[in-house]
Amino acid sequence: MIRRFIRLLLLAALVAAGFAFWMTRAVPLDEDALAGVEGDVENGQRVFTAAGCASCHAAPDTKGDDKLVLAGGQKFPSNFGTFIAPNISPDPTEGIGDWTAAEFASAVMQGVSPEGQHYYPAFPYGAYTKMKKQDLADLWAYMQTLPASDTASQPHDVGFPFNIRRALGGWKLLFMDDNWVLKNAPSEQVTRGRYLVEALAHCGECHTPRNMLGGMDTSRWLAGAPNPSGKGRIPGIAPGAFKWTEGEITYYLETGFTPDFDSVGGHMVAVVENMAELTEGDRQAIAAYLKSVPEQPSE
Repeated sequence: MIRRFIRLLLLAALVAAGFAFWMTRAVPLDEDALAGVEGDVENGQRVFTAAGCASCHAAPDTKGDDKLVLAGGQKFPSNFGTFIAPNISPDPTEGIGDWTAAEFASAVMQGVSPEGQHYYPAFPYGAYTKMKKQDLADLWAYMQTLPASDTASQPHDVGFPFNIRRALGGWKLLFMDDNWVLKNAPSEQVTRGRYLVEALAHCGECHTPRNMLGGMDTSRWLAGAPNPSGKGRIPGIAPGAFKWTEGEITYYLETGFTPDFDSVGGHMVAVVENMAELTEGDRQAIAAYLKSVPEQPSE
């Protein structure tokens, strides 16, 4: 009787393990995900800017046009280890020059590599999963026009157990969601702002608190969060403690100057540089969205 029970227990464990292994597999998009969608380079440049691609993937301390050489190398410390941005230039060996459009789409929207591995969510595919396929095709078209770099990508400095990529499949099941945080946008302007904030510019990735597994606590959307580097705190930008007017937000995103005569600093310098290149209408849409999300108390 005991042996039979043990056999049944082992069988149940094997079945559970097999199910978990299947559920945590990396699932790319279909090969025809962007079939028939023609990319527009001009709009692709706008998407590239709004998404802040160069801010993370340019080599450290680059300036001007050199920021368009997406050689990687910038380090992003966190509680789980230090993530290092890879080379995503069009170089066919060290970059993504030999990828297909479908592989690019899978990486950006699903966090799945061409080799079938999960990417770490330091790459904000949790936000990019909301991207429009046309914008994705446009981004892909624009990135083909950028200079190539043969700089090799550096491995992430992530220890056990966070270096087990398969476990990221479980993380995605728990926390990856393509639904909007702001369910009902009250106007076309706020709808545009929602797309920019929640998807392209992935503002919530920094400004929203996370749980112990690194998943965003969307019940405290844009309420502010500890800096992943361990130094200081990223401020909340939801109504409540954050009391700027729409006009003040719009002006800040263009100039970097705050209502109390301070100026932008830290990683927000790169964000404002990107926002300043968007249209005035886009900056106003972001401001309208930030005044439409639920109020959050100060922390």
